[in-house]
Amino acid sequence: MIYRVPSPQDPLTQGDILDDCPLLYWETSAASEPEIVTATARVVALTQACDLAQSKSTRVLVAIVHEAQFLVEQGILKPSLIRDEVRRHRVYGWYFLPAGEVIRESIVDLRHLHTVPRDVLDRLINEGKRVTRLTTPYREHLAQHFATTYSRIGLPEPYETQAD
Repeated sequence: MIYRVPSPQDPLTQGDILDDCPLLYWETSAASEPEIVTATARVVALTQACDLAQSKSTRVLVAIVHEAQFLVEQGILKPSLIRDEVRRHRVYGWYFLPAGEVIRESIVDLRHLHTVPRDVLDRLINEGKRVTRLTTPYREHLAQHFATTYSRIGLPEPYETQAD
């Protein structure tokens, strides 16, 4: 079982998915000064579970969770890419979440990160905005995919080959 709906009394942990999380963005254009914009989104907590359990983190790293169909409708991802690559976790920066009882097929955008005060996420939990929680080993798999996305070494050019 990949998801578990935690009790409202359960503390925040890595892999918690919450709705209506307030986020800040920089809106930029060449014609004007950058502006701060606010929005709300579904997010997943990425901060290590041990740091959250020991209250070492006052801010929590989160990534936006999009419904897969939304990304297709917006022309951001093609259904074939989701089916053949993202679902198999072969694309850095995108993490596939299968449909469950309380969540539709979704994709975590690991390139769209925010830090949110822990108090904000605790308030969302108290308001019943926690949708579900990734269970082990799935939350660790997400954390590994996140780490790989940011720790990989990019080469300036692909290796040459002698194959035709």
